[in-house]
Amino acid sequence: MKRRKFIAASTVLGLSGVSSVVAAKSAPKADKEVYELRSYELKMGGMGRLEAYLQNALIPAMNRMGVTKIGVFKEVGKDEPAKLHLLLGYPSQGNYFQIKTQLKTDVEFNKAAEAYHQTPVDKAIYDRVSSSLMLAFDGMPQLMAPAKEPRIMELRTYEGYSEDAVRRKIKMFNDSEISIFNKTGLNIVFFGEVLIGPRTPCLTYMLTFKNMEERNANWAKFSADPDWKQVSQAAEYANTVSRIERIFLEPTAYSYI
Repeated sequence: MKRRKFIAASTVLGLSGVSSVVAAKSAPKADKEVYELRSYELKMGGMGRLEAYLQNALIPAMNRMGVTKIGVFKEVGKDEPAKLHLLLGYPSQGNYFQIKTQLKTDVEFNKAAEAYHQTPVDKAIYDRVSSSLMLAFDGMPQLMAPAKEPRIMELRTYEGYSEDAVRRKIKMFNDSEISIFNKTGLNIVFFGEVLIGPRTPCLTYMLTFKNMEERNANWAKFSADPDWKQVSQAAEYANTVSRIERIFLEPTAYSYI
């Protein structure tokens, strides 16, 4: 009798353990966000009219549709005519395409954007808009908005000589580099694999710091970190980056990021 009770109890515990493992394996992963980065090359005097459109029409519409992770940035130390950078964080790939369609027929948005859409040719706001579409990394599927305090942003783009080079660099970030960034105070906002853009293959990411002094000190910590020195010597990650571009930005007062 005691043996039967022991076997029954063991079976229940065994099934419980299996159920826990199955539940853990089947737990849904967070959707990887999609990022759209637009860079407006403005004409003289165009900044105010573009910002009015963003604040009064586009951002409120995006918020109503569930897109709240929106960053609006100006380049540090650049006078007009300047660039304005807009970062839109969509919850998923499907959400990106859905909202693109919804905006076209959204009555409230189109009414608020009427003046912007009817800009005459002799009063153009910008020369051009360049944009890229990115998919978040596995190692950081969700954007992390920084605290609302004075800060600078560093936007970095790494180009690779081939698709495989960029794939290996993304693997390097996912497997090792993201954790080293976190350890050394390189405060990550997002990582994105560029799917469509003016320059591919490449990846783009954004960091944030209180000021340039903190930025320089923390990059020095990263460069001296023993884990970074070890992973940077790995043969599989050789020749992954052929060109680096960096831009220093400051968020506008109405930027969520």
